[in-house]
Amino acid sequence: MPAKAWAWCLYDFANSAFPTIVSTFVIATYFTSAVAPSPVEGQAMWGWMQALAGVAIGILSPILGAVADAGGRRRALLALFTVLTALASAAIWFVHPRAEDALAALLLIGIATVSFELGTVFYNAMLPTVAPTEKMGRISGIGWGIGYIGGLLCLGVSLVVLLKPDPAPFGLDRGAAEHVRATALLVGAWILAFGWPVLLAVPDPREKPPVSQAIREGLRGIRDTLRQLPHQPVLGRFLLARLFYTDGLNTLFAFGAIYAAGRFGMKVEEILLFGILLNVTAGAGAFAGGWLEDRLGSRRTVLASLAAIILIGIALLMVESRTMFWVLGGGLGIFFGPAQAASRTLMARLAPPDQAAGWFGLFALSGRVTGFIGPSLLALATTLFASQVAGMAVVLGLLGLGALLLLRVRAA
Repeated sequence: MPAKAWAWCLYDFANSAFPTIVSTFVIATYFTSAVAPSPVEGQAMWGWMQALAGVAIGILSPILGAVADAGGRRRALLALFTVLTALASAAIWFVHPRAEDALAALLLIGIATVSFELGTVFYNAMLPTVAPTEKMGRISGIGWGIGYIGGLLCLGVSLVVLLKPDPAPFGLDRGAAEHVRATALLVGAWILAFGWPVLLAVPDPREKPPVSQAIREGLRGIRDTLRQLPHQPVLGRFLLARLFYTDGLNTLFAFGAIYAAGRFGMKVEEILLFGILLNVTAGAGAFAGGWLEDRLGSRRTVLASLAAIILIGIALLMVESRTMFWVLGGGLGIFFGPAQAASRTLMARLAPPDQAAGWFGLFALSGRVTGFIGPSLLALATTLFASQVAGMAVVLGLLGLGALLLLRVRAA
């Protein structure tokens, strides 16, 4: 595999610290259990924050993607949003375990979430640059797998260095949750430390015109891309299907740790161990899925993964045993990586290379334009039924709808 492909994959290693530590296993749990007034209210508040972030991402991603295509500034925009993600994540250190800090926490996490997702638009658009068509599935899968390894290692460092020792290291005050808040500083440093090689190794596709011209051409590019949709039925159907199943995947992944903490009373350390298990199984699934995808095809890989996630998800909502939750949760992780990596590969294979960022802007839009629906439905169901199970059950319906729509996509 060429050096630029390894550099591209390493960015997944860097960036995975954010969804792993902040969005899922540590900071999300810290917010709902220590900052929000109660776990149920915390899950609802987190859901509304994710919904608002999804609206912002849905609006901005196609615009910025088209501007990047027109202006040849993918690296600059990737660098900008990478730094914003790192800084906003690190600033969560200042969120204390008290209800009056809840809004500040949601603001910082919202900024980091939007920056993270916008950065992935330009990162994903680089895939055709670093991989030939026949190897896209494998390299995309390796990227996801390396990303899970990065998340796993960051979780391990958090657990061994910051969360497990008692007394806490470096003079951190456990009473003020400084040992938990310090994981946000680790995320910021991790992203900056490992995210830069792709900026050096993967060149922009062409010369850079003036910014004003790039904006004008980019907005024109959005119009042209949208006009192409009626003439690209396969792409259109795929984006529609992804609109629903990605919303379900994102919501399921974002709220899994919150659900475990509230339903089973898991503490931060136990959540981290569960996160390590998920990253191990998800990483293995991503590596295997990338190899399998180049042989079976991206569409079949996504469909098989979604079917498995739905079946295991139903079982997870029914169990009351922690042991079974661990067993089924580990099995669930195996199918997350292939579903996500194969979707990215299918988009890269279908999109014209010279318009990749613009189409990946729509790709991000298709994962976020209804990004408010999953968290909103989850928050609404959780509030109405005062039950975390009810909230999570709604998410499985989105996965099922996306899978049904994907059945209508026929692509080589």
